[in-house]
Amino acid sequence: MFSRDLISEFFFLSELFIGFLGNSLLFMLYLYSFLIQPRLKKPIDMIFTHLTLVNVLSIAFRLLPDVMASFAVKLLFHDVGCKAVLYAYSVTRGLSICTTSLLSVFQAVTVSSNHSKWAWLKSKLEPCIFPSLLLIWIINAFVYIPMLENVKGQINFTVVGSRYSQTYCRSNQVRHHTTLSLVTALTIRDILFVLLMMGTSLYMVTLLFRHNRRTRHVHSSRVSSQASSEKKATHSILLLVGFFMFFYFSNTFVTFYSLHGPKNGQVLDVISGALSSGYPIICPYVLMNNRKIISTFISSLSNFECTFSTRGCHG
Repeated sequence: MFSRDLISEFFFLSELFIGFLGNSLLFMLYLYSFLIQPRLKKPIDMIFTHLTLVNVLSIAFRLLPDVMASFAVKLLFHDVGCKAVLYAYSVTRGLSICTTSLLSVFQAVTVSSNHSKWAWLKSKLEPCIFPSLLLIWIINAFVYIPMLENVKGQINFTVVGSRYSQTYCRSNQVRHHTTLSLVTALTIRDILFVLLMMGTSLYMVTLLFRHNRRTRHVHSSRVSSQASSEKKATHSILLLVGFFMFFYFSNTFVTFYSLHGPKNGQVLDVISGALSSGYPIICPYVLMNNRKIISTFISSLSNFECTFSTRGCHG
């Protein structure tokens, strides 16, 4: 086995472990907030929880087949299996775009001034979260249906050198109208949600800049604490959007390069895998930064230990 194959195996395994660990931990923390201490729950936490779930599914459907193939585990992807995995990954990737955009919009409205033209939306945000999440599931579930007509399972692996080919699906006889409708729908969706993401992010950056100038001489601890909490949440979301933009446009570039540039399959496989999985892997660690729920969870565990300790915390 070539050293390049060993690097690929280690890289995919590392991505899988780090991504699952971060997203699973964050998902459990949000479940803890919902079930054990609902007073900690905020409306935006439903979007965060949905994003972590989408991240786990995206990592699973993108990286698990690559990891198994890199260790020469022979998978027999017949038509149904191939289409199911490819469809599930495509839907979860689309959900990632839409959920991040929804998160950016929600926070932009939340931090907007009570005198702004968006102020009337604040009271309507929480009731709209679940319908919005349901809507983006419906959109992404239907938009990828035409893709199923254009792929077919690759029953047997093709051995190249000492490694198995990582191609599980091959293109079926392409139908021009189906491909055109799919590309058009995906382009419209991406442009709409990416522009929405960029617009709300620029709006939040402007608000933060103005807020810093206005509160420079405010010394009220209560106001300062509330403002600091919202500022940290806004910074985290802006950082998320920045990472998303980087991985999204980088992966788009690599995809076009692989279609029109020199062929170097194995290297492009690794790069594409890293870029397409980079955002869901980094996402939970950005969200866990400065999250009050973590410190409260640790504090609750300490109180739990004290309660059932034979000596007690003050004994």
